[in-house]
Amino acid sequence: VQLVESGGGSMQTGGSLKLSCSVSGDAGGQYCLAWFRQGPGQEREAVALLDLDENGSTSYADSVKGRFTVSQDSAKNILYLQMNSLKPEDTAMYYCASDNRLRATCPGSSGQYRGWGQGTQVTVS
Repeated sequence: VQLVESGGGSMQTGGSLKLSCSVSGDAGGQYCLAWFRQGPGQEREAVALLDLDENGSTSYADSVKGRFTVSQDSAKNILYLQMNSLKPEDTAMYYCASDNRLRATCPGSSGQYRGWGQGTQVTVS
């Protein structure tokens, strides 16, 4: 599977950005899609998870609940992350990730994902 993110950039506090992740290759064989982020000097953390095996159920990090929304255009194999009410602490490199292993729930640990994009930078000031 190949993942390519786009849509990052610089934004003022309170603004919005929409990230996209194009999924190709074995797109249909993925069970979990996710957005992670990694700020300077920080560990990579899960931001939003999309469980394709559970009718598209989603879960979010507490820090982004109510502000970020993950969605998918299954026909185009594109994963999105709509980010509203951005805060400076949202500044990070954002990565999309995928995994083709069937699990009870999608994991929140980056080590459990096999496919990764190259990342797109989001800077909020």
